[in-house]
Amino acid sequence: MHDPVMEPMETTISAPHETEILDPRTDSPSVPADPVHISPVRLGPITVPTPVVLSPMAGVTNWPFRVLCEEYGPEGLYVAEMITARALVARNPKALRLCRFAPQERVRSLQLYGVNPSIVEQAARIVVDEHMADHVDLNFGCPVPKVTRRGGGSALPWKTDLFAEILRRVVKVCDAADIPVTAKIRVGIDHEHETFLEAGHIAQEEGCRAVTLHARTTAEYYGGHSDWSRIGELKSALDIPVFGNGDIWGAEDALAMIRQTGCDGVAIGRGCQGRPWLFANIRNAFEGRPERLNPNLGEVCDVIWRHAGLLTQFYDGDERMAVHDLRKHIAWYLKGFPVGGSTRKAFMECESLADVRREIDRLDPTVEYPERVIDKPRGRVRFAKKVHLPYGWLDSRVTTHEERETLFGDDPMDASY
Repeated sequence: MHDPVMEPMETTISAPHETEILDPRTDSPSVPADPVHISPVRLGPITVPTPVVLSPMAGVTNWPFRVLCEEYGPEGLYVAEMITARALVARNPKALRLCRFAPQERVRSLQLYGVNPSIVEQAARIVVDEHMADHVDLNFGCPVPKVTRRGGGSALPWKTDLFAEILRRVVKVCDAADIPVTAKIRVGIDHEHETFLEAGHIAQEEGCRAVTLHARTTAEYYGGHSDWSRIGELKSALDIPVFGNGDIWGAEDALAMIRQTGCDGVAIGRGCQGRPWLFANIRNAFEGRPERLNPNLGEVCDVIWRHAGLLTQFYDGDERMAVHDLRKHIAWYLKGFPVGGSTRKAFMECESLADVRREIDRLDPTVEYPERVIDKPRGRVRFAKKVHLPYGWLDSRVTTHEERETLFGDDPMDASY
């Protein structure tokens, strides 16, 4: 007997390094900068006086980090990390924790992710009925394989019917409560399968109040430099506000993006990891002031300590969970400082606030912020080797009945974290 032929479970694209875009800060001739005019952005009932957005980042933008960024920054939008719709509908405890906001947050911005329109709609209804948020963002930009292989994140706009249906359902639920809906997208799956212009038009037609474009494809992941020209293309094509995202490492980058693209505002992701004061620098830049904050090690340690205390509140007094969460942030906070491998290792082994305090007190507070890391890239910069998609995903721009049955199956992993 012959073994049955196994059908492939997914489609993968082995993409070379797509981008040929170089870093404009180092590869363009120096020319005098034109002044930048920045206006408030209106999202339905919400006015964003200074159009700066803290982009949702998994494991990073819980409310303690948002509070730090907002304390430094202008009156922008500081968005919670992505909430999986199925997990929220299942009342997963971690999902519910991530939906929490601090009392001092001016606008409660929540990002939802999902593939099944019915489940995403149910999650949006929970947000509305339980008064969880003032603004809902929908994630169609995540490039990580565990998301795209299920048809989610940056893979989803390829299926225009599914993309439009999710937007339509969520906007209908949120409009009834006067809650604006926005969408985060990428340029496309790769340069052979670009979706951003069509997705932008669909988002506008379905009632989204703004779109954020991360100017890379899924295949480019976080590699190279994002192609800001695509942000300009989208801005020219739409009537709703467009926020630009990608490679804003300092205040001057934010100004340059607006100057080059005409976008309505900027969204900050990896650039603020370990640098919540980046928002102070962007605020100053947008207000035309030259002051830039680059704190010394003592001032950075004050931020670390405050962050530790806020995380302890977030975890309902559980210091061990708080300190474990803090570890990745400490690595970012100390980036570039001459503190030594043994000190970094000691921080990574902390189990309590007392441990963190002990290690902080061992550092020299007078050490200046290292110039070599000021406004420089941080976080993930690698390329994706492959793009993982559901099997046959690229065969058609609309979903088949069979695809929907596969995508919308009850996968218990969708409700877990």
